[in-house]
Amino acid sequence: MSRGAHADDRVGDERLWGTAIAGSVIELFGHTPLVRLKRMSEIHAIPCVLAMKMETTNPGGSAKDRPALEMIIAAERDGLLRPGGTIVEPTSGNTGVGLAIVAAQRGYTCVFVMTDKVAPEKVALLKAYGAEVVVCPVAVAPEDPSSYYCVAERLTLERRAFRPNQYANPNNPLAHYRTTGPELWQQTAGRITHFVAGAGTCGTITGVARYLKEQNPDIQIIVADPEASVFSGGSGRPYLVEGVGEDFFPAAWQPDLYDRIIAVSDEDSFLAARRVSREEGILIGGSGGLAVAAAIEVASTAEPTDIVVVLNPDSGRGYLSRVFDDHWMANFGFLRECDECVATLLARRRANGADLLYVNPSNTVREAIDLMRGHGVSQLPVCKNTPPFANAEVSGAVDELELMNAVFRNPSVTELPVSQVMGPPLPTIGIGQEVDLAVQMLVGAPALMVLAGGRPLAVITRTDVLSYLEGESTHG
Repeated sequence: MSRGAHADDRVGDERLWGTAIAGSVIELFGHTPLVRLKRMSEIHAIPCVLAMKMETTNPGGSAKDRPALEMIIAAERDGLLRPGGTIVEPTSGNTGVGLAIVAAQRGYTCVFVMTDKVAPEKVALLKAYGAEVVVCPVAVAPEDPSSYYCVAERLTLERRAFRPNQYANPNNPLAHYRTTGPELWQQTAGRITHFVAGAGTCGTITGVARYLKEQNPDIQIIVADPEASVFSGGSGRPYLVEGVGEDFFPAAWQPDLYDRIIAVSDEDSFLAARRVSREEGILIGGSGGLAVAAAIEVASTAEPTDIVVVLNPDSGRGYLSRVFDDHWMANFGFLRECDECVATLLARRRANGADLLYVNPSNTVREAIDLMRGHGVSQLPVCKNTPPFANAEVSGAVDELELMNAVFRNPSVTELPVSQVMGPPLPTIGIGQEVDLAVQMLVGAPALMVLAGGRPLAVITRTDVLSYLEGESTHG
């Protein structure tokens, strides 16, 4: 039997006996290699061994191949999935690929539900496997009918389908307990001292932790988590890293197994992914970058005899239009395109005492008008999860002209919450992007939201840009 295959998935073709030919692609799941991050260790002066578990060598390119197979085999055994059946699952992409691979081998149809935060190449990838993909908005609560959890539940009922439900399925962590954990123990000859991985469904971190703690209770298990995820004390949004973090606690969440949780920003996650890809020649995604950033923090203070293993869940090929696209990175304020950029404009404006203003969705229109009148501004972003503003989730904006028209038509509008009259969010520009771009964008918009590190930082208007340009011409 090849690599990580299950005994009940073995192909009984005697023509393959004695050959190195796998009976099917499913037999290639698991037994992924472990490689030392030599260049990153040198750059960060890490005293111990820092190694990466390369889950990218699974046929589906991620760690999710393992639980996909385990969940389908269990469903077949329990009579939940019958020949010719349909599988419905909400996914950020990787679990969908694993399920699609197993489904192709076993004759099932797949329907996957994704959020609009997911990179478009992931949607295209699932479609390439013949799956149907339904995309839902990310900026809604889990209980909202349009959330990808609720849509998946509805489609499961409508299609009379089997839903693996990776968030609650015990076979998810079981797959990693049976395969990933033992592999790590064997590959390090039992000398592993720290294991670092991101947590989403918590299948990987919990399954591996359970196995390794049984072998040696002193092994440290570290959860790498996006800032704002509930695992590290946030509300669950907003953050941009895909596939890790959550806005609720999945069934596999088992904090008694974890020794430490490290919150990592979107910026640190994405920049780490880009650096590992360029320095090590290992193309990893944002969630891999998040795990590496946390692992570097752990390994930097480890003992020389320690072995720190970080799990890389998937490849950076699924993030070429996001993490590895310079324009996308600059638009969210992760990169600077020039020296004299929007940051320079903001620095000059702050010197004049300008403060950031916003309203919450529950504030009344009257309160918004009073705030605009008192500070002499014409637009206000509408944000949730405030204060502080850096943790805000932008849900819309209000404009002085539009409010004037609404109040003129119906004076009672002033008592309504802002959420009922707000318009779409302001167009965004990164703090490191060129002022020339701001000029072009402000031709069609009264104001822009400035992003830094993926988070809202400030609002700039035509007046702000005009004042900056006037100052430049004066100093020039």
